Amino acid sequence: MKTILFIEDESALQKTIGEVLKQEGYELISALNGEIGLRLAKEKKPDLILLDLVLPKMNGFDVLKKLKENSDTKNIPVIVLTNLEAMDDIDKAIELGATTYLVKAQYTLEEVIEKVKKVLG
Repeated sequence: MKTILFIEDESALQKTIGEVLKQEGYELISALNGEIGLRLAKEKKPDLILLDLVLPKMNGFDVLKKLKENSDTKNIPVIVLTNLEAMDDIDKAIELGATTYLVKAQYTLEEVIEKVKKVLG
């Protein structure tokens, strides 16, 4: 079973996407802030990370940077799922090593799940 770490501070979104991913057969680990997310990524070594950029304690850019600097977590694919739409933010996330960048408002839940499946093969 593939494990997904979802780092997102909106608990309603965590719950909604989490339930769908579980129905699809994935194990889900949740983190409501960047610091916890980074710690869980190092401890659990998930198969995929879904990462919001606007987070308490440590923003998603810093989480992504630290994930990619760490030899244990640098090869974990990261899908950024955020409300930030600026090209600068998109470019920065991709430069830092994000696999895919999704703007929440532009994707349905089904499309997000399809992206997850595609990245996990």
